[in-house]
Amino acid sequence: MTEMAAQESIEIIYEDTDLLAVNKPAGLLVHRSKIANDETDFLLDRIKEQSGANLYLAHRLDRATSGVLLLAKSREVAGELGRLFMARDVTKRYLAVVRGWPEPDGVIDYPLSDVRERSPRKPALTRWRTLATATLPIEMGRYPEQRYALVEALPETGRYRQIRKHFHHVSHHIVGDTSHGRGDHNRLWRIHLGMHRMLLHAGRIEFAHPRSGERLCLEAPLGAEWQRVLAHFDWTGALNC
Repeated sequence: MTEMAAQESIEIIYEDTDLLAVNKPAGLLVHRSKIANDETDFLLDRIKEQSGANLYLAHRLDRATSGVLLLAKSREVAGELGRLFMARDVTKRYLAVVRGWPEPDGVIDYPLSDVRERSPRKPALTRWRTLATATLPIEMGRYPEQRYALVEALPETGRYRQIRKHFHHVSHHIVGDTSHGRGDHNRLWRIHLGMHRMLLHAGRIEFAHPRSGERLCLEAPLGAEWQRVLAHFDWTGALNC
């Protein structure tokens, strides 16, 4: 058995003659890059081996983010999907757990740079809605308890780490984000809740099929760690709001 075959299979959530969508696990890089020279495990390699198809990425997710990842089975379809993303004709819904209690809803309109932090900033806009709130009765700093919220994030642009940077900008850092989050809160979650991942999940993506024009709504189920968080805070019903 090869090393690739021994690895856990990637969950396929949709497939037809043109497209394939998977539920990306947290902690897995999507593809090879210059900043991952020492890495040997990539989602794109795994799914190509698993499906036997030649695949092209339509978009990307951070290593730490889980959820819907869309791939095309030809360069032509990949190009059409790329145009849909560029035209903002793709609706993306993320779930996140953030520090503090945000307003019931709002918009973060804050320009961001690309991967290179010194590159020119470009328009970036994220809408959000607070689905549920909770407190942890744990003292930290000058606060006797800690507040957290389950939020729905709808990015209208697709800048590098947009949701993570936007919630950092408004001081509602995403739990488990080691680059743009709060180390003290991340440690609290590791120690008291056994949570070692970032709580950001690309739950749903909607777009018109590039061949048929049919409207597709693809959803990625939440994994066991997310389910544990929802059960701990009694947030499961909030997902139906």
